[in-house]
Amino acid sequence: MEVLGIILSLFGLMYMAYLGFSVILFAPVFALLAAALQGLPVMPGYTELFMAKSVGYIKTFFPVFMLGAVLSKVMEDTLLAKGTSSFIMEKLGMKRAMLAVVLSCAILTYGGVSLFVVVFAVYPFAAALYKEANIPKRLLPGTIALGAFTFTIDAFPGSPQIQNLIPTNFYGTTGYAAPIAGLFGGTFIFITGMLWLEWRRRQAFAKGEGYGDHTLNEPLVSEARVLPKWYIGILPLVAVLVINYLLSRVYTGDPQLMDAFAGLKLPLFAGTVKKVISIWSLIIALIVGIVMAVILGFKNLPQGGGLQKALNAGAIGSLLAIMNTASEVGYGNVIAALPGFKAIASSLLAIKIGGTPLVSEVISVTTLAGITGSASGGMSIALDLMSKDWLAWANTIGISPEILHRVASMASGGCDTLPHNGAVITLLAVCGLTHKLSYPDIGMITIIKTIGVMVIILLYNLTGIY
Repeated sequence: MEVLGIILSLFGLMYMAYLGFSVILFAPVFALLAAALQGLPVMPGYTELFMAKSVGYIKTFFPVFMLGAVLSKVMEDTLLAKGTSSFIMEKLGMKRAMLAVVLSCAILTYGGVSLFVVVFAVYPFAAALYKEANIPKRLLPGTIALGAFTFTIDAFPGSPQIQNLIPTNFYGTTGYAAPIAGLFGGTFIFITGMLWLEWRRRQAFAKGEGYGDHTLNEPLVSEARVLPKWYIGILPLVAVLVINYLLSRVYTGDPQLMDAFAGLKLPLFAGTVKKVISIWSLIIALIVGIVMAVILGFKNLPQGGGLQKALNAGAIGSLLAIMNTASEVGYGNVIAALPGFKAIASSLLAIKIGGTPLVSEVISVTTLAGITGSASGGMSIALDLMSKDWLAWANTIGISPEILHRVASMASGGCDTLPHNGAVITLLAVCGLTHKLSYPDIGMITIIKTIGVMVIILLYNLTGIY
């Protein structure tokens, strides 16, 4: 009965998120409802557990959310993102329209641009290209999802997206953890996803189906302003990747840097440089990327406070994203304190397929990501609750924390894109399409993503390579 209460609470939160209600409001509601049913005091559960864990998450990751959002907004308002994506589509042309869209999205997200901004930046050119190539528009959301929501978000090493950064806080790794496994898994997702989309295109062509008659949010292809050159737009993105790599993998920080703060009894003190070096590296890299984007694209900003508006919009917009995820983390920790969760955790940790914690980690992370409709939220909940057990298990059998990192990151991008996912709903709205028309292909990309993480586990079990 205790487990049933937790399950009902989880699905209650998922249902409210699907209806469009904010998890900031309803995460504590359903967490405390489950707590009350199992005898946990409600008010201490809220102020001392839910809020404490939420604040801890904000302390660690808010700078990355904020700076990532600011970089994305600056790249959007300076037209640097559009310049890069339009160049790729123009060069690859109609014959490779799907590949052009996927690569445009992938380059932008791998450089640190928010997937939401990528959707808005790429869509006008992608829709025009599909119309010119007479490819059904209903296939466009699946194509954008493959490029923006998959391999460059959580598989390819060094991605500055939050899904690749969260495991560093639990495993002491960097964003470049398990590079071979990440590249292999990401390439598998890319190739398999492209094969699926091309098969769908050929199937539609054989039936005589074209672009279709669409009226919602059809893009205007004429551009009043000249877009920046692609090599200008890509410089800030390359800078983010290179500086993040150098500071997290090459530069050796002073291990005594934190000593001056150790005696101050600071709340939520990290303790050692190793625990925060990956966060510091990305913070510095994003700041450099923002400064470069402002300098290179300043002339394209709207007159009369364009820079101010871009910076403010990015900073303010990041608040909603961090609060959503922090609320889900608080929710997960309240649930973890309940007696009924012990049975759930024991069942997940008892999964010993392959004799390693990897399959247990995959199932736990991707299930919670699917239920919450959030890759970062679901992964944060799972790692906060069970990463210590997985790491202890891995240490006893000689498994590197790096493969735990990569598996968790990729698993978070598995079932997160279910129909109630915010990015999916936004993507369909921007494209002017419905779940009925376009979700089957997004759903297939979701399945491919989930299979991809099992592929890297198989690679690791067979070869030991990561």
